Amino acid sequence: MIEESVLQRTLQTALRHGGDFAEVFAEDRRSASARLDDAKVEEFVSGRERGAGIRVVRGDTTGFAHTADMSEAGLQAAAEARPPARPGTEGATNVATLERRTVTPPHEVGVLPESVAKARKAEVLERADHAARSVSDSIRQVSATYADSRRRVLIANSDGLLGRGRPRPHALRRQLRGRRRHRHADRHRGSRAQRSASTSST
Repeated sequence: MIEESVLQRTLQTALRHGGDFAEVFAEDRRSASARLDDAKVEEFVSGRERGAGIRVVRGDTTGFAHTADMSEAGLQAAAEARPPARPGTEGATNVATLERRTVTPPHEVGVLPESVAKARKAEVLERADHAARSVSDSIRQVSATYADSRRRVLIANSDGLLGRGRPRPHALRRQLRGRRRHRHADRHRGSRAQRSASTSST
């Protein structure tokens, strides 16, 4: 996501004007969602969000800056955008050498959500629609929603921590809602029609 050398220089810039601790937090998230209504798949939306935050701690004071530009120039600009330094601390850049630490997720992901074709995701909704309607002939309307997202995270700080989270789904859900035809209402209307016919005949 971001090269180690770029992270090291960004942390040094963040501490150049004074600070006890600096940290870079970067995130890359992809998401997709779709909705089925009246047996038709519609509103298929996909997106991607990327950005980085830089935090600097000086005593009891914390400064924070965020940027959507994850190039070195963008990170450097964010590292400079901080509150005024504490007097006498300018130029102190005590940044330890970054040591990579990989965080292993509790489960492995065989297929990343963004690598799955939209047509295949639509099939999930269509199967849900078919399953719901096969429960009973009284079901007249089915609404279903599909959504997935994948989140990658990177953390680096001036103490030498460099952590990279492996790509894994952040959320995967399927929601299903069906509507049955109210048979008691049909019986009520039928009884009312019979009473009206009896009244007319008399």
